[in-house]
Amino acid sequence: MKEQRIFSIKDINRYIKMRLETDNVLQDVWVRGEISNFTHHSSGHMYFTLKDADSRLKCIMFASYNQRLGFIPKEGTKVLACGNISVYERDGQYQFYATQMQPDGIGSLYLAFEQLKKKLEGEGLFAPARKKPIPRYPKAIGVITSPTGAAVRDIIITLQRRYPLVPVLLYPVLVQGTQAAPSIVKAIETMNTMNEVDVLIVGRGGGSLEELWAFNEEAVARSIFASGIPVISAVGHETDFTIADFVADLRAATPTAAAELAVPHFQELKQQLGYLKQQLYSGLSNQLDRSRERLRRAQRSPVLTNPRRQLLVQPMERLDRTKEQLAYRLRGRLAKLQERRMRLDRRISSFNPKDQAAFARRRLGTAVRQLQQAMQTAKKDKQQHMLAAIRQLDALSPLKVMQRGYSLVYDEKEKQLIKSIGQVQLGDVLKLRLIDGNVDCHVWSMEEKQNDKTGSDA
Repeated sequence: MKEQRIFSIKDINRYIKMRLETDNVLQDVWVRGEISNFTHHSSGHMYFTLKDADSRLKCIMFASYNQRLGFIPKEGTKVLACGNISVYERDGQYQFYATQMQPDGIGSLYLAFEQLKKKLEGEGLFAPARKKPIPRYPKAIGVITSPTGAAVRDIIITLQRRYPLVPVLLYPVLVQGTQAAPSIVKAIETMNTMNEVDVLIVGRGGGSLEELWAFNEEAVARSIFASGIPVISAVGHETDFTIADFVADLRAATPTAAAELAVPHFQELKQQLGYLKQQLYSGLSNQLDRSRERLRRAQRSPVLTNPRRQLLVQPMERLDRTKEQLAYRLRGRLAKLQERRMRLDRRISSFNPKDQAAFARRRLGTAVRQLQQAMQTAKKDKQQHMLAAIRQLDALSPLKVMQRGYSLVYDEKEKQLIKSIGQVQLGDVLKLRLIDGNVDCHVWSMEEKQNDKTGSDA
């Protein structure tokens, strides 16, 4: 019996993935469907489902591919997608890995047009302030269009009719199909690198939205915006509008109108030159007439008719008036100087040293008198104060009391005044100070009074 081989789930999923990726039908395949369950992940990858009336297909479009999309996919958008079928091994689920995607149908193209228009407008590519002026008299004109269409014939014929002196450099490009946008971008970049023209006309003849779609590509719009040479867009008819029209520095309704806007008409220039010539002639004629009239007035002027009067009399009169004015101003100046000298004399006299010394002596005498008077007054006040103090001291002096019969009793050494009997003992020597001398005494007896302890007998 043959041994049965057992596979792991991973091996099975890997085997199915290998078989799907080696199937030529499932590689580089285009599918049509409506987007649902759309998620634009923060990583940049897009996850969605394509569905039709009968089935669904899970899809993923990595960021490296969806960054090149000319529109923003949304829920419900019908698209055509190109890619391959493979298996996500972890879940065992097959899915469609999209590498290209474009709107399906006119409605989707219009949606892509509006989305790109809104995006570029938000970035400021349509701002009038960023439009470059078209030179009025270009030295050379570059034309980027199909070399076989009616547009290039209309542009060249119009340029030769209006301004035959200007050279035209044609850069042939594809204006329809998937390679049209890169072709136009390359042409604009090459023209800027060459830098041999002053204006670029970029456009083509009319057509459907799909036929004009190359001029709605983001790459074309950004190359027009980045061009250092002013660009006139000339795509389709007057009712046709493309993204290139909004980005260009000037939009022309048709290729013929673009050629008319790029150059002036030589007949108009001829008329302008004729008008300027007439104005110049008229201006020179008027200037000549004015010069002749000035010459006639000069010939009739008194300077030429009577030069002696004009050259001598009038200067002499002016000289006399000048002398009078000078004398008047000198007299005024002299009066001012004299007045100033008088003021200075008065000021100097007020600072005369003799006057200053006399004034100082007067002040000194007054100060001496005031000082002497103050000293006498102070002396008198001091004397009065001293006499009052003497009288007060004399009234308070113990000697004054002794004149009335009192004496002072001291111990033998006259160091202590005896005021109480308790300070004396029998046999002590006491000194009596009288009004007119001193007496030495011995204590022989003592008697203490009961009602008066302040006195003593010796």
